[in-house]
Parts: sequence; structure tokens; C-alpha cells
Amino acid sequence: MRTETDEPGFLDDFATMSSFGATPGGGVERQAGTPADHETRAWFRAWLERAGFAVRHDAISNQFGLLELVPGAPYVLVGSHLDSQPLAGRFDGAYGVLAAAHAAREVARRVREGALQPACNLAVVNWFNEEGSRFAPSMMGSSVLTGKLALETALATADRAGTTVAEAIGEPGDALDLTPPPVAAYAEIHIEQGRGLEESGTTIGLVDRTWAASKYRIAVHGEQSHTGSTIMADRKDALYGAALVIVAARELTEELPEGMLHSSVSELELAPNSPVTVARLVEINLDLRSPDEAVLARANELLEERLAAIEERARVRIDRRLTHEWGLLAYQPEGVELARSAAAGLGLSHRPTMTVAGHDSTNMKDVAPTVMLFVPSIEGISHNEGERTSDDDSLAGVALLTEVLSRLVAGELGSEAAFTPGA
Repeated sequence: MRTETDEPGFLDDFATMSSFGATPGGGVERQAGTPADHETRAWFRAWLERAGFAVRHDAISNQFGLLELVPGAPYVLVGSHLDSQPLAGRFDGAYGVLAAAHAAREVARRVREGALQPACNLAVVNWFNEEGSRFAPSMMGSSVLTGKLALETALATADRAGTTVAEAIGEPGDALDLTPPPVAAYAEIHIEQGRGLEESGTTIGLVDRTWAASKYRIAVHGEQSHTGSTIMADRKDALYGAALVIVAARELTEELPEGMLHSSVSELELAPNSPVTVARLVEINLDLRSPDEAVLARANELLEERLAAIEERARVRIDRRLTHEWGLLAYQPEGVELARSAAAGLGLSHRPTMTVAGHDSTNMKDVAPTVMLFVPSIEGISHNEGERTSDDDSLAGVALLTEVLSRLVAGELGSEAAFTPGA
């Protein structure tokens, strides 16, 4: 396995980067477009410029470090995201961005010294608002670039305080003038955010598929009334109805085969949210995910049955709106094989794995050959200040990403047919 001396300064750079938006519990908080996010991006810009990259931003403020190696050729993109959840860990996204930068710097050195013949140009990317905690939806920057989300819609999206994306990305004064270049291939490395690699003693996950998912925005409509004087038989309590929905979502995971369904409810919004008033409206997000499309379909059927029963029991009305849905989506097999060969060449233990979480690579794989890699998460902890990955695993991931990126820049996945954003 490679050691720290093979990629000078990565751990030191990671420690410095983790100081931006640092929290008392050892994590970070730098939601998209906040001062802490801007500060991290400014530091990263300076890093890229010192390494010889030209830094530009597109209209949604995806941050690119561009390096032209073959004039007129398409680009290999490599990166992840620097924004975080509230009270989050240091590694989610940020590890992949810095690993991409160090890998790209090493690939550029190999090209300069004649050790690598490039067929493509190179760009490090820090995607805007991958997390979606301040501005919904998540994976916003890559969704705009791939044409899955209209730029105008993204820019008009507001947070709870009424600040729009356009206002947030305009604060640092970056020139949003880059037309993203043609993309020959994309690579991303990320922490696993689960326990699979650690429990199997594996260093690298070769991501070959996503879990299937159904995401809903659910509104529970009741009737506002007095918490004290309204008799129980007359109450139409939206919060009681929402509580039953939350329990039902969790119980679905116990009714279906063990480990085959993940469910969660998040982002509860309550009106009027008064201590002496029965709620008239509660809105929540409900998320179902499974590695088996048939299991997910059954979960959706059961959910519909449960919601109908809850309406009757709580005397409320429930509206369910599907916001996102996808099946078992595969990454290109040739990209998985390229990564497997590179990992074997470095002597790194590896295995195919699925991603439960969404990543910018799940957008990019639909438009360009994509390689997605995982490194282990200690105890599977993520979206939490206690999120950690060992130094050895972090450095092994940088080493592998460097080899993968070298092969992509050399054109091993093809450089003739490229995705042109906006075309």
C-alpha cells in the first residue's frame, strides 16, 4: 500500500481544509452558499491556482480547476463537493474533492515529465450544493450541468430565510462565466457512509449500481384547535397523523426482508407551531430505498395502505407527492473494470459494491463514462461530527484515484464521443 510520502501533503491539506466551518464536536458545518462554504472554496481556489490550474465557475457556481493538456480535446472531470450538512463530518464530499485535486496534480506531473501520453484534458470539480440541506434538491450543481434541472429553477430556489441560490452564489463575487467543456469521462471517490467495507476488511469499494429509491413530500392536513379545551373526539390533529406516518415508515422495514429496505422521515414543518394549538398542517419528507426493485414496489404498496388507514384513524387528509424516483441504476461495466484493474495493480483489496446514497456521479454516469470509488467509513458513521476514515485508507484512495485518473486522461474509456453540457 502507498504511504503518505507518496502524495505529499494530503493529510496536512485535509486538516487545513477541515478548519473551515469547524464545529466543537470535530466536524464541519458549511452548508451551500454560506460564509463557511465560501471560505472553503476560496482556500481551494488558491490551492488549485498554486498547482497550475485555471479556476473558473459556471452559472450555478460549480467550481472548476481546468488544465489543458491536449488543445481541443474533451475533459476528464474528477471531483465531489465541499458543502456539508448541518453539524456534519469532515469527510463527506470534501475528501473526494481534495483527493481529486492531489490526483490531478500528480497526473499533470506525469504528463509534463513524459511518463503519460494524454488524450484528454483535465478538470477538478467542486459541485455546488450536493447536500441539498439549505437549498433543495440535492446534487443541484451536477443536475444543472447534466440538464436534469433547469438553471433558472435552481437559481430561484430559496432557503427558509428567503435567500435564493442566485443571491447566495453572488456574494463572493466570483465570475460565473464558464461554459462547461465537453466531458469525456468522470471519476469520483467518496467515503462509503456505511459499514460494508470496514466489516469485510476491504480497502476499496468499486461502485457498480445504485439502490432504488422513492422519495415523497407528504402533507398531513388537520384542523387547528385548542390543545386544552377541544375534546379529543373533535380533534383533527395533523401532528398526530404525521406521527403515525413516521412510525408506519419505520415499521415497513420490519415487515419486509431484513436489510432490504431503508426508510426515513426528515424535515418536519409544523403549522401553526404554537404551544397551545393543535396543528393544522405538518409537512415531511419520506424516503424509501432498497437494493431490490420488487421490495421497493411492495414497500410503496404498503405505504399507500398505511396512509389510507392513518387518514381514517387520525381524521386527517394526507397528500403524497413523489419528488424523486429511480431504479437500480448501473455504472458502466468498463469503468468498474478499469478501477478493478487499477486497484489490483496497487495491491489494494477491493470488491464491487452498491451505493445507497446519492452522489454527483449518479448524475454524471447518465451522460459520460463514470468511475465511482468508495473508501471505508469507520463504524459506518456519516452526516455526523464523528464521521471518520483512517489515514491509511484515505491515502490508499488517493493513490487509486491517481491511477484511475491517469488511465482516463490517456483515453482508456474513449475520448472521441463526449458529452457537451447544454448541447
